[in-house]
Amino acid sequence: MLKQIRPAISVLAFMTLVTGVVYPLTVTGVAQLAFPAQANGSLLHNQQGDVLGSALLAQPFEGAQWFQPRLSAGGYATVASGASNLAPSNPALAERIAADAQRLQAEGQGAVPMQLVTTSASGLDPHLSPAAAQFQIARIAAARGIPAASLERLIEQHVEKPLVGPAVVNVLALNLALADNSPPAKAE
Repeated sequence: MLKQIRPAISVLAFMTLVTGVVYPLTVTGVAQLAFPAQANGSLLHNQQGDVLGSALLAQPFEGAQWFQPRLSAGGYATVASGASNLAPSNPALAERIAADAQRLQAEGQGAVPMQLVTTSASGLDPHLSPAAAQFQIARIAAARGIPAASLERLIEQHVEKPLVGPAVVNVLALNLALADNSPPAKAE
């Protein structure tokens, strides 16, 4: 019996070493060398070097003077990330979306973009479409007392065009630029 157990334990130890130690360390090393900013969380910093957030994760902003990200079913907590698990046919989802759309609707603005009333799959999507960001201009301009054209230019400066997919705007970077009227924040 020992003759059969010894090879099994040896293979288990070897595979544990390879898949539990060597492979993760190799992937981490390559990531740190090739993509250090992304491997360390794509953190955004202020001029003093303080971390303000990650370009990869949405975070809530309180008040009418800020661009709002997509809703989060988990309260923007990474531990509870995920969708609300409400099916499209669920009346509770339809009621919540209708209430949110009614709350966001402003006279003369047209329909509320779906991104502003629905959650992303993870609940942590940091991006909005440029149209969803532009929909918020009237509210922010009124709250801050600044011209809408300035906000339109700010959004245009922050539009990212990925290799695949539609153009997006990072809400955190947009709000950081709005806070200090600086050029677009760069991910570390």
